[in-house]
Amino acid sequence: MTYPTPHKGLIKWVDEVSRLTTPDRIQWCDGTAEEYDALCQLLVDNGTFTKLSQAKRPHSYYATSDPDDVARVEDRTFICCEQEQDAGPTNNWRQPDEMRNVLKGLFRGCMKGRTMYVVPFSMGPLGSKISHIGVEITDSPYVAVSMRIMTHMGRGALEVLGDDGHFVPCLHSVGMPLSEGTPDVPWPCDADNKYIVHFPETHEIISYGSGYGGNALLGKKCFALRIASAMARDAGWLAEHMLILKLTNPQGESRYVTGAFPSACGKTNLAMMVPSLPAGRSRPSATTSAG
Repeated sequence: MTYPTPHKGLIKWVDEVSRLTTPDRIQWCDGTAEEYDALCQLLVDNGTFTKLSQAKRPHSYYATSDPDDVARVEDRTFICCEQEQDAGPTNNWRQPDEMRNVLKGLFRGCMKGRTMYVVPFSMGPLGSKISHIGVEITDSPYVAVSMRIMTHMGRGALEVLGDDGHFVPCLHSVGMPLSEGTPDVPWPCDADNKYIVHFPETHEIISYGSGYGGNALLGKKCFALRIASAMARDAGWLAEHMLILKLTNPQGESRYVTGAFPSACGKTNLAMMVPSLPAGRSRPSATTSAG
């Protein structure tokens, strides 16, 4: 096949994953609006997305996950480093080679009947000296469209990566291969096996069995918090998963709010507010958000 990058290390990794997971096809995501719209339509057709009113919420969709896949699973989240003490006192530790063997067995043939999406992304502005590149391989179109919203995803990230740039490999599968004739479900996942695994010494992330939030969108908690913390420790900078909100009132005046808020505290509600006061009053309305 033709590759959209000259990066030999990335090509080798994609080929290795493809041979292990045996997808029906491979799609390198380019981050274009046309690609996004096509994937959203695919998710609508699959029953994953419900398109909302174009008058009230243009280009917006509603999705519900499977009841068995509704939150980050902390007891299935692992830090795999050589020394247990390096995982920290609050994390689950497994020996790296032992965990790799477990995951290799789970990933063998796990993308059968599905498309394997190669999702290059930049954590931070493209080309910034403090941004970092990741590439997520996933069999979830939901992940692909969400990564376009959450990161600088697509062709631009590959251009920044160049011939031999460093990237964090992020491997993900919902863990539900499709045999011939087996119907898909709106929210595929593996109810019995879930692993969210980090290898801080080699800057790798592997996630299996969940399609939900930070379990599957590996630029989120996995990269921006856990792997970034290890990178920061080694390079002398500080990493944390935080929030930035830009709020603009009807006069066009903008204010910015930053914070480090825990999960389920309601921070997203601010970004989704619709102003209830008449135009001309000073109460701001949230227009954009980024995490």
